[in-house]
Amino acid sequence: MKSITQANLYALGAIALWASLATLGVALSHVPAFALTGLALIIGSMPTWSHWRQWRVSPAALALGIYGLFGFHFLLFIALRHAPPVQANLVNYLWPLFIVVLAPLLLPGLRLRPVHVLAAGLGFFGAGLAILGGRSVQAAWAWGYVPALGSALVWATFSLGSRRIAQTGQGFPTAALGLFGLISGVLALICHVWLEPAVHLSVTDALLIVLMGLGPLGGAFLLWDRALKLGDPRTIGVLSYLTPLASTLLLIVLTGRALTPWVGLAALLIVGAALLAVRAKS
Repeated sequence: MKSITQANLYALGAIALWASLATLGVALSHVPAFALTGLALIIGSMPTWSHWRQWRVSPAALALGIYGLFGFHFLLFIALRHAPPVQANLVNYLWPLFIVVLAPLLLPGLRLRPVHVLAAGLGFFGAGLAILGGRSVQAAWAWGYVPALGSALVWATFSLGSRRIAQTGQGFPTAALGLFGLISGVLALICHVWLEPAVHLSVTDALLIVLMGLGPLGGAFLLWDRALKLGDPRTIGVLSYLTPLASTLLLIVLTGRALTPWVGLAALLIVGAALLAVRAKS
């Protein structure tokens, strides 16, 4: 029980850091996406550099790490460029639902109970309200929804895969995420050189990128890894729906926007879903 509580706290810590990503992204919206991702991932890997001896991982673990960190961000930024950002972000937030639903398929010993399905459905509906704010989804199709769906599948399968390979004896220590982030950051910078114009950063830009790297694109990964290795991925998947809600509330506070009834309803749905998942027994 103690490890489950610790896992949920680790997950909430990662969620709190990820909640700042949208606010930091707004402040750095003038920085090309791949340049921002690459620099932030490399900075996020730095706290693990002193543990480089733990970077000796199996080829399967290395492939999984690069698949997760680079693949997720690559597909997400492609989606945000070729589909309405709000709607693309909503599609991307299917990843907590995928974690809940796919956990029994990818991890032995877990069952998907009706309460988990109900909690996942409530959480996704609440996440949609938090992101859309009561606005209707744009009817016109954009092919960018495909990579948005792909990014959700990548993060869900990476999260579950990291636990699965740990059960097979090919797992990786948490510090190895620094290696995955470093390599993924370099790949993102290569994409920047190929696809984006040169970037010139101010001192403020640099400081914000450091915050992003040490927080949502660095420390959050370490906390997330610990949570998945200790806790119930079905519960953690539903708790993840707090991310869009917390992100929206933080933007409201920092931009001075009004708290709408839609956000209030989203809060009730998401918190209710999280409580259902946490109280559900395996």
